[in-house]
Amino acid sequence: MASERVSQRVFFGVSALLFAASAAVTIVWGASMSAMGGMPMPGGWTMSMAWIRVPGETWPGAMASFLGMWVVMMVAMMLPSLVPMLWRYRQVIGRTGEAHPGRLTSLVGVGYFFVWALFGMAVFPLGVALAATAMQQPALARAVPIAVGVVVLLAGSLEFTAWKARHLARCREAPLLAVPNTAWRFGLRLGLDCCQCCVGLMAILLVIGVMDLRATVVVAAAITVERLARAGYRVARVTGAVVVGAGVFLIARAVGLGLPSTYGYGLPVIYLVWIAVVGGLYPFCRWFGIKKQGRRGWWWSYL
Repeated sequence: MASERVSQRVFFGVSALLFAASAAVTIVWGASMSAMGGMPMPGGWTMSMAWIRVPGETWPGAMASFLGMWVVMMVAMMLPSLVPMLWRYRQVIGRTGEAHPGRLTSLVGVGYFFVWALFGMAVFPLGVALAATAMQQPALARAVPIAVGVVVLLAGSLEFTAWKARHLARCREAPLLAVPNTAWRFGLRLGLDCCQCCVGLMAILLVIGVMDLRATVVVAAAITVERLARAGYRVARVTGAVVVGAGVFLIARAVGLGLPSTYGYGLPVIYLVWIAVVGGLYPFCRWFGIKKQGRRGWWWSYL
């Protein structure tokens, strides 16, 4: 019993130190990126320097720098919601008589963040390609604020889907494999499930600003509360409603503000925007309609 308490203190102490270190490095990197500023683009937005090479830097070096920044940021964002799962795994594997439960628990964590590293490896070339295209095509650059609003809207709508609920359940209550030689596989599977669960919120972070500290804190808080709160599914829907509203606001602001008086979007663009808005709102409206059918209060008829 005493050894169990000691193990628990060591586990949570190491986790707290790892979180503090990764958060501190993320804050320093974010502050340095803010100090560098960004590149003003047509349409009134600023491109993050995360997608642009520093003079004299090679593309492999730029990708390595981005991946290092990305993995550290993922540790700071995901560790608070991952620690309870890792502790459960350590307890289960410890009851099997395993001589090194801490080592296997660490292996699960490494596998988990390895998946997030692969996610970053996929994101970087896509971000670089989009940034290069926006710099070469001013018309496309002017449409970026609308595209950001559409991405935020769709990400919010994703919170209401059964797909989100299924992957959130796997993140919250993943079945533990108490077999020593499956630690790496369990970490990979847990990381894959959580990547799919968080893909909408991570998309918001990427389009708002990959090193924007305010966006990082908000997204990390939403992910943590969804996974750890007792009413995590309700939290996801509340988050979705807020994000959908933010997406509509961003689209409206991009269409109505910040454009020259002689500039306007053609009908094809307007139609595409409204199709995206209607499609993005559909999961939310469908979920609300199902909820409304199960309510008998008279006031529900006015909603």
